[in-house]
Amino acid sequence: MSTYEAAGVDIAAGERAVELMKSRVARSRRPECVDDASGFAGLFDASALLKYRRPLLATSTDGVGTKVDLARRLGRYDTIGHDLVGMVVDDLAVCGAEPLFMTDYIACGKVVPERIAEIVGGIADACVLAGTALVGGETAEHPGLLEPDEFDVAGAATGVVEADALLGPDRVVPGDVVIAMASSGIHSNGYSLVRHILRESSLTLEATPAELAGTVGEELLTPTRIYALDCLALAGAGLVHAFAHITGGGLAANLARSLPPTVDAALRRDSWTVPPIFQILARYGQVAPADLDRTFNLGVGMAAIVPAEAADAALALCAARGLPAWVLGEITEGSGNAVLA
Repeated sequence: MSTYEAAGVDIAAGERAVELMKSRVARSRRPECVDDASGFAGLFDASALLKYRRPLLATSTDGVGTKVDLARRLGRYDTIGHDLVGMVVDDLAVCGAEPLFMTDYIACGKVVPERIAEIVGGIADACVLAGTALVGGETAEHPGLLEPDEFDVAGAATGVVEADALLGPDRVVPGDVVIAMASSGIHSNGYSLVRHILRESSLTLEATPAELAGTVGEELLTPTRIYALDCLALAGAGLVHAFAHITGGGLAANLARSLPPTVDAALRRDSWTVPPIFQILARYGQVAPADLDRTFNLGVGMAAIVPAEAADAALALCAARGLPAWVLGEITEGSGNAVLA
């Protein structure tokens, strides 16, 4: 006799996972959240937007990429949710949008309730750090398509920004200052190269290089820093013209996206020390500097472009929020490029 369970789908395990994650998801609730008794949809009270003169809704969706493979190999699932939230909500923050609510999607070969609850619990905890509500999600079991221990995560978020407060390239002018905000590590980009280095070199997840406080594996699973509330604090104080979220493509390529075609960003390599994990990967993988530049954030997870007269205040605000930041460079007349020299 054919049954859903015989096909590899365990409905009871999915229900158990939901029960395990409920309390942590509830912590991310915002006052605008409205209960949907059926549970089929997440509801958010849009009357909260009435305080805006011209509200613009912003949306973003992303995943964590192949970093999930390292989480699986190391059997640690409590950090990957932070990566997902950071990748999604910090894209919203770039335009000055406040992230309002988020949904997640997890596909796996087999539902292990404790593992799913750990992943979603991490997502919920990170939503608290971002000030956004986790209003719903989906866990799908794909037996035969994914191995029992394989999984992938994705998410989407919606935010809002006042139209006349929208940040971006049109505000950037020569004389502005570029401020770097420190990353917590590799974040969630470049892990295909990381995994290639682990396969092709003598570097292992269990290695303990002298430069690191723990193992390589622990360092590689360091969760993505979430900048959303920091960015909103800077924007709310009127201290910023534009942001750039440093993700795939590296520092120069992402910063160039936030420049108008009439300026350049002159960035100084000597303004910071690249964290050890990037140097270790370069050494073991014999990675050329140009490939490092366009693959990793190299210690800069977000950049703010601010008026020169606001630079000291912006740095002071970052320091007060416990966010390491420094002057990375200046905006000059040019043709829309960011140059790291």
